[in-house]
Amino acid sequence: MKVAISASFLDIKEPKNVEVSKLDSLDIDYLHLDVMDGIFVENKTYTYEEFYEILKYTKKPKDVHLMVSDVKKYIDSFKQFNPEFITFHYEAASEVSSVINYIKQLGIKVGMSIKPSTDIKEVSKYLEFLDLILVMSVEPGRGGQKFIENSVEKIEKLYNLRKEFNYKYLIEVDGGINDETIKKCDKADICVVGSFITKQDYKEALEKLKN
Repeated sequence: MKVAISASFLDIKEPKNVEVSKLDSLDIDYLHLDVMDGIFVENKTYTYEEFYEILKYTKKPKDVHLMVSDVKKYIDSFKQFNPEFITFHYEAASEVSSVINYIKQLGIKVGMSIKPSTDIKEVSKYLEFLDLILVMSVEPGRGGQKFIENSVEKIEKLYNLRKEFNYKYLIEVDGGINDETIKKCDKADICVVGSFITKQDYKEALEKLKN
């Protein structure tokens, strides 16, 4: 099975709009937007307006990952990109079902992300309603961290649950993905890759990942 690549440009060089346009022209499947508010996670990334300036000439589908505490406020901003997915954090939402329905009503595919410490059992009752589940294989909030090995078990568990109950969600994994760790994620549908691509020649990095 071919794993799709969602390219994160969190650590991309300046000028960001030029570099992201280069990335957009290559053989990636999605552009991954790391949206951080400095509250749910320590770091803070761009505002919607700054993201818009970086992305306004790009064509690839957008994969929005909200690492924020005020989930609905950010959904209202980032829906303007008409993204393929908006993914929120299970740990940030007080009313998970309400957030899932809110995103679905916008005609956008809904993703839910879980931190490394969150057990699959905790979220199992929501799985049938999701279009995507994102397994964080590092602590959310910073690029360039090392892949957490027990993420592989989570991916396999989600893969088996999907098979058993005929669920429709895609499995995405984010954090520490490079040309070695991607081999461990063969049961995932989408891998988010950031610094492995952006810290070297983009095209060469993508070829290493795909091989």
